Amino acid sequence: MPMKIQKTESDSQLVVERIHHSKGYRLTVDRALCVGCELCSLVCPREAITVNKLPKKKGQKAQRPVIDVDEAKCHYCGVCTAICPYGAVQVTIDGKNIASVVEKESFPQLIRGITVDATKWPTDCTEYEDVCPLDLIRVIQDPNSKKITINIKEEQCPCCGVCEVKCPEGVVRVRKIFTGRLRINQERCPSGCQDCLDVCPITGALYLSEKDGKVYVNELFCTYCGVCKVVCPEEGALELSRSTIRHTPVHSGAWNKALEKLTSTTEMTKELRGKGKKRTMEAVRKLLEPRKK
Repeated sequence: MPMKIQKTESDSQLVVERIHHSKGYRLTVDRALCVGCELCSLVCPREAITVNKLPKKKGQKAQRPVIDVDEAKCHYCGVCTAICPYGAVQVTIDGKNIASVVEKESFPQLIRGITVDATKWPTDCTEYEDVCPLDLIRVIQDPNSKKITINIKEEQCPCCGVCEVKCPEGVVRVRKIFTGRLRINQERCPSGCQDCLDVCPITGALYLSEKDGKVYVNELFCTYCGVCKVVCPEEGALELSRSTIRHTPVHSGAWNKALEKLTSTTEMTKELRGKGKKRTMEAVRKLLEPRKK
């Protein structure tokens, strides 16, 4: 069967498909979930993904960037799926969700540290459902037992931590996927510009100061996705660095290359040194174990 490649695009989704050796490969980007950040484009080993900044219309807010996929370059490896904290990208083979790089343990999965204790949720109260900036929380109360069930769409949760702060104490605990540093150089920030605030998906991660009318960072809620940096019109006005990424164990040069693009050289060195120490300790432990007769 000859190879067939096609790409279809709409306001709601981008679909890249390939039929090769009788297998159907598909990459789907959900436009409603995609925030236009830089993460998938940074780690794509084929450089098949680009982030396109949309022109800002006079008198209107900045729009989130859109990602595009080069159908000729994409090999459906699933790296984009694994790294997306918003669950916006899916790769399927013959209709099944498959990320081959994760299955082969050459690329990790992000760890979403979310724990929920529904027993601490106030009875007859659903107002806190609205605290999630991405509308990922649903509270269900059994009409008979009054038992509370809290459902969070974890596969789409970037772990901003807004729910932990705004929900009743102890109901939700969140550990961030990414940690890092985001700074706005106010001297370089264009006067009256708030493009970064317009596109930020997490309410409260950036805010407009009433004192001077400028945008400031609240790193308590920042997910370090980088969409603010993508839309910033002034080079050097935004400084973003990622220091840690919570992920499953992995042993691969592919992940090392991704780390180099996602984090600073210093932080990448720390992780690699940490892995080296663990391997050394494991080797020593095995040597010290009593030999089985």
